Amino acid sequence: MNAIEIHNLTKKYDHLLAVDGISLNVLPGEIFGYLGPNGAGKTTTIRMLTGQLRPTSGQAFVLGCDVVEDREEMKPQIGVVSDSQNLYQRMSGRDNLRFFARLYGVNKRRVDEIIGLVGLSGRQKDKVETYSNGMKQRLVIGRALLHRPKVLFLDEPTRGLDPNVAREIRSLVQQLAGEGMTVFLTTHYMEEADTLSGRVAIIHQGKIVALDTPEKLKAAHGQGQPATLEDVFVKLTGRFLDNGVK
Repeated sequence: MNAIEIHNLTKKYDHLLAVDGISLNVLPGEIFGYLGPNGAGKTTTIRMLTGQLRPTSGQAFVLGCDVVEDREEMKPQIGVVSDSQNLYQRMSGRDNLRFFARLYGVNKRRVDEIIGLVGLSGRQKDKVETYSNGMKQRLVIGRALLHRPKVLFLDEPTRGLDPNVAREIRSLVQQLAGEGMTVFLTTHYMEEADTLSGRVAIIHQGKIVALDTPEKLKAAHGQGQPATLEDVFVKLTGRFLDNGVK
């Protein structure tokens, strides 16, 4: 069974077609990169796949659960790191995790495991308002991992972070995938997508314009010359990414 299956998924807002009949599958344990310019439909897709937004038409399944009909059955099996952190700033990092552990019905020992996993052992008792942006992002990722999800959705997890912190998060993502977790990743960083992803899809104006391994996409669009994933992206979308390629 595929971890994620999408069939002609569409989301329309009045006269805006945000996602236009996309179809794709994601394999268990795969890191799948989902790339596109701002406004291409990436976040809308994630919101539909995680049950936050109802599709206008089409179907999607996560771990065999229909994202509309089986939303409550699906939610305990997925983790979501969105583009907004939504942390309790006046609570410690540990207390943030303990609060969500209670919501998930997770044993307190799991909180200590997560603190170590995301590298916050030395600062777990400090208030979140004293954390750097990178520390806050590690805490958000830890929160999404508390209940041991089978599929993890990451929406721009390293955007705006210090290069060293971004490298640590990429290493963690690779570790999780190596342990069998499926990761659906959106990112503005082509080098990150190239390094992490087994396959990538490029979405532009709501449509999938390419879907393959990074190597095959670069070979297909290199025209006999060495190509980067950024070259492929620009060729297919006509746009450079707003915060550059790191």
